[in-house]
Amino acid sequence: MERRVYLDNNATSPMDSRVLEAIQPFFLNEFGNAASIHAYGQHARAAIERARSQVADLLSAKRREIIFTCGGTEADNAAIHGVARSFAGSGGHVITSAIEHPAVLKSCQFLEQKGFRVTYLSAGEEGIVRVEDVKEALSQDTILVSIMHANNEVGTLQPIKEIARLTRQQGILFHTDAVQSVGKIPVDVHQLGVDLLSLSGHKFHGPKGVGAMYIRDSVQTVPFMLGGSHERHRRAGTENVPGIVGLGEACRLAGESHQDMESRIADLRDRFEEGLLQRLPGSVVNGRPSSRVPHTANLSFEGVEGEALLVALDFKGLAVSTGAACSSGSLEPSHVLQAMKLGRGRIQGAIRFSLSRMISEEDMDYALETVVETVSRIRSVRVG
Repeated sequence: MERRVYLDNNATSPMDSRVLEAIQPFFLNEFGNAASIHAYGQHARAAIERARSQVADLLSAKRREIIFTCGGTEADNAAIHGVARSFAGSGGHVITSAIEHPAVLKSCQFLEQKGFRVTYLSAGEEGIVRVEDVKEALSQDTILVSIMHANNEVGTLQPIKEIARLTRQQGILFHTDAVQSVGKIPVDVHQLGVDLLSLSGHKFHGPKGVGAMYIRDSVQTVPFMLGGSHERHRRAGTENVPGIVGLGEACRLAGESHQDMESRIADLRDRFEEGLLQRLPGSVVNGRPSSRVPHTANLSFEGVEGEALLVALDFKGLAVSTGAACSSGSLEPSHVLQAMKLGRGRIQGAIRFSLSRMISEEDMDYALETVVETVSRIRSVRVG
């Protein structure tokens, strides 16, 4: 194997060495429980509050509006169930989209079993939810709208500001799953106008097993996890101090790298795509190229099965995916591409390439040559 190139950063990203350096003391000498009142506990509490400020700074939020979770899935669940439980006994209507992460979709399906009415909006062939569709779906009993910021499979950015403007006018809460945008592009909760937002540390070079939820000051939700009085009574459980410290440091570093993501990484992705489209006829980019995060490219290759291509590329040292990591091992086609109503061949031939700020020009050159050679070989075998 000549080289190994990792292009599956939407599934998880390698930890930054500076994040690891920040975490290590909290596994060894600074091991206290942040709820304890002695010096060990107070050192841990100070570290958590410093990390809370780092997360808040990245989002332009207030420190008290940040609640730590075990990851993006818990944050999504806590937001959706927390709002729904605050309307317990009155039912209500929830609006989401058909291209959401399973953490949102399955939470909404659970609410349906409990008597809530849920509207699942389509996203069209380009993977964009129409503001007009949200407006049309709003009703007198709508309590929550949950639309993701950036799609995890095709990278499309949703019109969050415009949707938030609609919900704010009618006093309806708005949640966004920003797991694939926070740490990659500037995310300002006030500019977006959202009431709740979810993020996950391991998507932008932080540790696994830690995330956060932004809850706007005036929003009241019922806690998703019960027990102690941790996180201002909003999320019970002993805090994961090393993970939280790592998340804070990852947020600090992300704030310094936004320009690199939006210029260098976007340029590398675009050159990679252009090379594939020019050298592999029958290839097409999925989603809307002009409205997406800079690190994501989803392409379909005519006459090639995505699963077979993924395995072949892995043998060449190139790590990619055919869809969301949470659905790996499933034989079902991508629910996102299905919701976009793409053709069967286009869905089955889709591969997601997701970059990070650690990728190099040489990595992308190798990836381009490897994909071109592998797709051409698979096609020649099929023809033969």
